[in-house]
Amino acid sequence: MSLHEIDTFLFSYINRGLQNSILDVTMPVITDKYYFLALILMAWLLIRDKKRALVPIALTVISVALSDWTSNMLKHIIERLRPCNVLEAVNLLVGCTDSFSMPSNHAANAFAAIFSLSYRATGEPADRKRWLRRLLLSIAVVVGFSRVYVGVHYPADVVVGAFTGIIISILVINLYKWAYLRYKLQPYNTVFLMSMLFFILFRLYYITSGVVDLSPDEAHYWEWSRRLDLSYYSKGPMIAYLIAVGAAIFGDNVFGIRIMAVIFSALGSIALYLLGKRLFDERTGAAAAILMQIIPLYSAYGILFTIDSPFIFFWILSLLLFWEAVTGAQSAERRAQEKLGFWIPASAGRLRRPNSDFSLWFALGISIGLGLLTKYTMAFFYVCAFLFLFTSSQYKNILRTKWPYLSFLASLVVFSPVIIWNFSNDWVTVRHTAGQAHVAEGFNISIISLAEFAGSQLGVITPVILILLVYALFKLRKEHAGHFLFWFSIPFFLFFLLKSIQAKVQANWALPGYAAGFIAFSALFIAKWEAVRKGLRIAVIAGITLAFFITAAAYCLPVLKLPSGLDPSSRIRGWEELGTEVSRLSDELSAEGPLFIFSDRYQVSSELAFYVKGQPVTYCANMDRRMNQYDLWPGFNNLIHFNAIFVTINDVQIPGELAAAFDGCDKERFDVSTSGRNLRSYSIFTCYDFKGMQQKGMSSY
Repeated sequence: MSLHEIDTFLFSYINRGLQNSILDVTMPVITDKYYFLALILMAWLLIRDKKRALVPIALTVISVALSDWTSNMLKHIIERLRPCNVLEAVNLLVGCTDSFSMPSNHAANAFAAIFSLSYRATGEPADRKRWLRRLLLSIAVVVGFSRVYVGVHYPADVVVGAFTGIIISILVINLYKWAYLRYKLQPYNTVFLMSMLFFILFRLYYITSGVVDLSPDEAHYWEWSRRLDLSYYSKGPMIAYLIAVGAAIFGDNVFGIRIMAVIFSALGSIALYLLGKRLFDERTGAAAAILMQIIPLYSAYGILFTIDSPFIFFWILSLLLFWEAVTGAQSAERRAQEKLGFWIPASAGRLRRPNSDFSLWFALGISIGLGLLTKYTMAFFYVCAFLFLFTSSQYKNILRTKWPYLSFLASLVVFSPVIIWNFSNDWVTVRHTAGQAHVAEGFNISIISLAEFAGSQLGVITPVILILLVYALFKLRKEHAGHFLFWFSIPFFLFFLLKSIQAKVQANWALPGYAAGFIAFSALFIAKWEAVRKGLRIAVIAGITLAFFITAAAYCLPVLKLPSGLDPSSRIRGWEELGTEVSRLSDELSAEGPLFIFSDRYQVSSELAFYVKGQPVTYCANMDRRMNQYDLWPGFNNLIHFNAIFVTINDVQIPGELAAAFDGCDKERFDVSTSGRNLRSYSIFTCYDFKGMQQKGMSSY
């Protein structure tokens, strides 16, 4: 007999051969309410010994969460169908879902729980230890047995689930033991590492749970990754390259795209930790790195992979390399002065630099160049670096050396593909950037846009932390490291604050300036916690708590499914449903001949490209709108006699020039609803026999 035949035989024996009235009543209760047993055991442990029970309960919660997530991942890899969906005459006592069968989540969670809870037995008398562990093991076995008896799992599903839960629990327990011992030697580094592990695992879970769809920007950048180039209309090519790497490894799916957000968010915190440690101490570095992870604006880029995720990493990495470079240069000068007994200018040929100087300044140029390939705002690094060196009596002489200019040239070489691409494409990026900056509008005064920008910063950073952060930057500006942080932060704020008087400024444009502020905040308030006044302590705790809860609430918004007007996350929900509906229409229409799919908005075109079955090439019609990347790619004008599906947002009629380009179009209104509320409406037009059309010119860049 094969393993599958043995498994099926055992399933039939347990499910039907052991059938009796008592088990028919008890097994469904156990399989549905088993978690109550775990809660009762936790309560009993707390009553017996509250202090010693907290650790095993915490380990249990973590182990069960990880085992449940791991089991779900394995199910989608193995894709085994449940016995109640494929076998006949199953004694089915509970509902049979369409989810996959191996491994059993119930078994995995039950065994993960019993191993973690049994950690409480350490230190108990031998007879009580054996009694507790046997009780817990019996409960887990009964839970696993119940899954087979009620007809929803094979015995092998339960066995694999049990081993999954046991392995996860053992890993969690041993990680706790390792962290506990390490904390005594390196407390701040250990807290930082464990915090980062938590953020990484939580975000991976959040992404794989499918709570939100790709945002329009993510979908559009994914479209770029399918057509790799030296640069693109509105941004450099880095985001497309990174998505292409993720998709090549994990596939063209949400995880393959967003895994890069998790990676770069973690790398950004690691770089900030190292910078804070270099500038002040390990406590400052750890606090700043963790703070960055819970600030609402920064936390969002740990899930959504847009240009800001890698950009903030390259900015912080450049800060770290720049600090190492300038302090290394100063150290070389001091060593030379001490050796020769008098001061020698840094520009003098007699002063030889160690090889590390060249390496650091060259690496700095590469990092800045990669940042420029990600977001052009990276150019502000040049301005901030110059202001810092020019205003610093300690480091001003570095401006007379070749090293800053070597970095500048290296960054331009890395950035050169963007220049070459723009030269070949009529400098469209320059035109677009000028349009985004409202250069053509000249100087205006808009109190509304100023208030909007100031309000947005209070919202995305939180009011208390923003105020204390700015206070810390000014308070520390006369210190050695504080001067460095000041010039890489305050000029950013001031520029965009003044810019907001002239025109609208997006909330995330000042994002890099806060990185240095997190270090200043941590150095002044967290590292010197014992010396901080009580009132300030309360303010710091309140600010961090508020930031944490705002971030947590943002993660929960898609789950709450509020009305679209009250839910900012509504713009990243409903796209998969639209793709499913367009896929259905596409299957029907394709029977009549070739077709293409298009919209009048690049956001809709990009989402359709990702979510429509087969991920087809999509197009974006130019209907007197601002230019976008689709206008630089081949259009649909040569697809004569093709049928088409045109999708646009809201319940509207098809534009006249589009209707005239086809023999006829049929309209369907499609509503995406959540919890009985309309999230968004689309108009979907099925059009026949494309005859060609005259494209309009761009209204703006």
